[in-house]
Amino acid sequence: MVFLPARSAQLQFRIRGRLNIKIFITGGSGFVGTSLSFYLLEKGYSVISVGTSSAHNVIRNDNFHYISADTTIKGAWQDSLKDVDAVVNLAGKNIFKRWSNNYKDQIYNSRILTTRNLVEAIPAKKKIMLCSTSAAGYYGDRANEVLKEDVLPGHDFLAKVCMDWEREAFQAEAKGIRVVAMRFGVVLGKNGGALAKMVPAFKLFAGGPLGSGLQWFPWIHMDDLCAAIIFILENQDVKGPLNFCSPNPVINRNFAKTLGKILNRPSFMRAPSSMIRLIMGEMGKSLMSSQRAIPDKLLKHGFKFQYTDINNALYNLVRA
Repeated sequence: MVFLPARSAQLQFRIRGRLNIKIFITGGSGFVGTSLSFYLLEKGYSVISVGTSSAHNVIRNDNFHYISADTTIKGAWQDSLKDVDAVVNLAGKNIFKRWSNNYKDQIYNSRILTTRNLVEAIPAKKKIMLCSTSAAGYYGDRANEVLKEDVLPGHDFLAKVCMDWEREAFQAEAKGIRVVAMRFGVVLGKNGGALAKMVPAFKLFAGGPLGSGLQWFPWIHMDDLCAAIIFILENQDVKGPLNFCSPNPVINRNFAKTLGKILNRPSFMRAPSSMIRLIMGEMGKSLMSSQRAIPDKLLKHGFKFQYTDINNALYNLVRA
């Protein structure tokens, strides 16, 4: 069952005086973008989705409009921002592959240029909310430190990407736009994302922790991610950086153990740190970073997570 904040219809009505709320999504053909679009459409929202795929082959709905465009380049796609109520910026190259210098440029530019183009095209002085993605990678490798939103950033490549990404998004505040930077933990959902890469290895009896397995693993169930975005839309005082992750991060070893148990598979096939670095290079080092992030601001604003326990979240996604 998908979580929806109480009195949603009433709150939607108060936001704009009408129920036909129009949401603009970049990265709309991706894993999170597609799931969020389904979620919003089910709740009665209209969605304009922009992605690099030539067409969206999954969603067919009268309230869904798909635009194929490269959002790092200015173009006609920006015209659709003139009549929307909220923007959710999810665009960015996949980080889960080996990073050459060229690919690092693609990771950076896909996020920075898209966000810059969005901010430029959003009309000033309108009651539009911008939810722009960032990541727990903002904090770098922080061992056992508890990471709330006011903690200083890290110093590695992904931390720099996240800092610059957020800086571009917050430029919209000068136009009177309410901005939230969503620092995603690992997003757990069905039919894609991290679990789609992990589950096959476990089913083949090859699953286990990465490196020592002692690094903290911030995570969020897709339903909670989508519900949190609606919560932000409906609560006008929510702004600034927000950790989008469960209140209960787990160490990687315990995550692997839980997933193995749910799949009835062992979880002892540890991938040595040296092998991960050899195969994945700099990305492999980032993969083993420890971020004990907690959603301090979301909790203080009153958001209620449906999935706070990793066992319940994984059971829902893998076995339910």
